[in-house]
Amino acid sequence: MSNESIGKTIGVVLAISLVCSVVVSGAAVALKPAQQQNKLLDKQQNILSAAGLLKPGMSAKEVLAVYKQHIEPRIVELKTGNYVKEVDGKDAASFDQRKAAKDPKFNTELDPAIDVASLKRRSNYASVYLAKDDAGQVTSVVLPIHGNGLWSMMYAFVAVKTDGDTVSGLTYYEQGETPGLGGEVQNPIWLAKWVGKKLYDDNGKPAIQVVKGGAPKGDLHKVDALSGATLTSNGVQHTFQFWMSDNGYGPYLAKVRNGEVNNG
Repeated sequence: MSNESIGKTIGVVLAISLVCSVVVSGAAVALKPAQQQNKLLDKQQNILSAAGLLKPGMSAKEVLAVYKQHIEPRIVELKTGNYVKEVDGKDAASFDQRKAAKDPKFNTELDPAIDVASLKRRSNYASVYLAKDDAGQVTSVVLPIHGNGLWSMMYAFVAVKTDGDTVSGLTYYEQGETPGLGGEVQNPIWLAKWVGKKLYDDNGKPAIQVVKGGAPKGDLHKVDALSGATLTSNGVQHTFQFWMSDNGYGPYLAKVRNGEVNNG
C-alpha cells in the first residue's frame, strides 16, 4: 500500500513533468538557430519573389546567393522619406520593422481617421529593399506592407519600379483569411494582375483601386477584387491606401520618382 500512496504518486508526476520540461526547453533552445535561419530564408524568398528574382526549385544556397548579389536592404524614415544608416544600433540587415512598431520609442500611434488599414501603431522607420540587375543598377524597390483583412493582419511585399509608381510584383506571404476566398490573396494568378498597375494619379495622389465586378480592361489603376471575398479585398485596398499615402511610403516614393533611389 505504501507504494501506492498519494505522496509517491504526486512525486512521480512531478518528476516526469520536470524531465519533460527539461527536454522541451532543451529542444527549443537547440532548434532556435535553425528556426531563425528558416524564417530569414522565407523572408528572402518572398522579397526575391516580389522582385521577380525567385526561380522555381531554387535551393536555400541559391536563394542566399541571389539575395546577396541582387538585394540591398536600406532603412527609411517614413516621415521624410530619407535613408538612415541605423536605428537604435540596428543596421539595415538587422533592423526589425515589426518590433519597432511595438516600441513606443520608435512608433507612432495612428489617428483612427487616417488608420484605414487598422494598424493602430506604425513604425517611424521602415525596411526597403533595392533590387538590382546583373550590372548593379536598381530596377525596383521592394516595400513591406500590411493591413487588416476579414480575419487577420495580412503581410505582403510590393515591388515598385524606379519610376516610383509602377507595380512590378506583389507577394502576400502571411495571412489568416478564409481558404478559397480571402486566402486567394496568395493566388499567383490574382497577384499577377497587379503587375503594371500605377499607384498614383497625375497629381501624385494614391489611386490604386480594388474593384468588385472586374477592373475595366486597360485601366492602369484598378485591379479585380477577390471573388466572394469583399471584406478581404477591402482590406487590400485599405492597405495600399495607407502605405502609399503620406503616412506610409508616400514621401519615400516621391523621392524615388525624382531619381533619388540611390541617394543617402
